Amino acid sequence: MRGPSTALRKASAALGMTRSERWVKWGSLLRGLDCDAGCLQFTRMGRKLFLCALLLAAFAPFHARALDSNVKQLIVSIAPDWNSMTGRMQMFERGKDGKWKAVSKPIPVLFGKNGLAWGRGVLGTDEQGLRKVEHDGRAPAGVFKIGKIYTYDAKLPEGADYPCHTVTGADAWVDDVTLPEYNTFVTVDPKSPPPWFEKQKMRLGDFAYRWLVDIRHNEDPPVPGQGSAIFFHIRRGVTRPTGGCTTMAEENLESLVKWLRADAHPEYVLLPWGEYQRKQEAWGLPPLEDVADIAPAGH
Repeated sequence: MRGPSTALRKASAALGMTRSERWVKWGSLLRGLDCDAGCLQFTRMGRKLFLCALLLAAFAPFHARALDSNVKQLIVSIAPDWNSMTGRMQMFERGKDGKWKAVSKPIPVLFGKNGLAWGRGVLGTDEQGLRKVEHDGRAPAGVFKIGKIYTYDAKLPEGADYPCHTVTGADAWVDDVTLPEYNTFVTVDPKSPPPWFEKQKMRLGDFAYRWLVDIRHNEDPPVPGQGSAIFFHIRRGVTRPTGGCTTMAEENLESLVKWLRADAHPEYVLLPWGEYQRKQEAWGLPPLEDVADIAPAGH
């Protein structure tokens, strides 16, 4: 059987599909028909148009999805590939003209010790491929809303203006997949804590957790086993990766905390470079030339 026609290649290329992805889609389309490819009684041009229409229909819902127009602040992190533990991050703001503009320098960041996997957030939830699961040592990839900031301090740094909560000895973030409170923040009655509290309570006095910026992976709603407690926080070492969070130097996280504004509806993008290139236009992300400073070296 011959491969995808020129017309089909052009249509799929416009949707950001690679050559291998075109072959997979070609095969799945033909398998979905009620007859063999040889029984299609169309003209040669008719077959091309028919297959192009099928392909465009199959991908149209995903192609149409993009960042909401009310998102005015975007944090973008790019990893060289799916197994990378390190990358670079930059903050962007969307102007009245709808264009993204970088408002920070590139920031070195650390990801999961085993790299990245698709998470559950605003975008990326329906992607095919490796999925984030509990204790896999991978950071969730995709686009995610930014939640509340949790801190040991009585208030956020001077200049910050964002919803926050001062962590106490009665607070927990549950990562036990067997509990109905899985991947939620819970404050208990300290005089009568539930049996599970001791193992689930939030750590106090840990320098790396001075500010925990909630990356809302698998929170809307939580699905047991698909990953919990994903935050931005202070790194524990220049080269020490995480269990799934995104970490950075203290001064860089402080700058992020001061920059965030709730009325700008901030979101976080974390993608390997290859996926960023494929998703940039469809998802409405900053153009490739504008993220050149955080792309992998040589690209």
